[in-house]
Amino acid sequence: MSPRWIGAGIAFALFGLDQLAKWWVTGPLGIDRIGDVMEIAPIFALRFTQNFGVSMGMLQASSDTMRWALVALTGLIALVVTVWMMREHKLGEIVPLALILGGALGNIRDRVQLGYVVDYADLHFGDFRPFFIFNLADAAISIGVAIMLARALLVRDKPDRPKDGAPGGSAETTP
Repeated sequence: MSPRWIGAGIAFALFGLDQLAKWWVTGPLGIDRIGDVMEIAPIFALRFTQNFGVSMGMLQASSDTMRWALVALTGLIALVVTVWMMREHKLGEIVPLALILGGALGNIRDRVQLGYVVDYADLHFGDFRPFFIFNLADAAISIGVAIMLARALLVRDKPDRPKDGAPGGSAETTP
């Protein structure tokens, strides 16, 4: 199977899991109003939040115009990531892009359908919260970006060697 198809499968599976998790939290668990909380563990709770902005609450959509501008901006980013992913050949490059794409699609759908992104995952240590309240899509985007940064900083592709084994150039000479 082509790495690109694997990437597309990861993106769509992540989109589906993100939407399922949001439905489960706000539907069957009934955590669907500001202030609703369900403690899962001493350091983790499900806490309903409406995120009207983008990453870390920046660029708050305070009007319908701003909401649709954010949809357009994030849609454009998703399109760029899709094209980038389809141009890559290596699974190691495709997987992080697929994580970013799947997460972006999940959050775009929320913003289109609800006007905000549903966030619910609250990792905390007492009153200390190392992250804002987030969702599966946010986690996937962050992990995808972290993998891309790590690969850019730490992974070096080996240059192609000529077939004759020489460290550069061609064994053939031209007159």
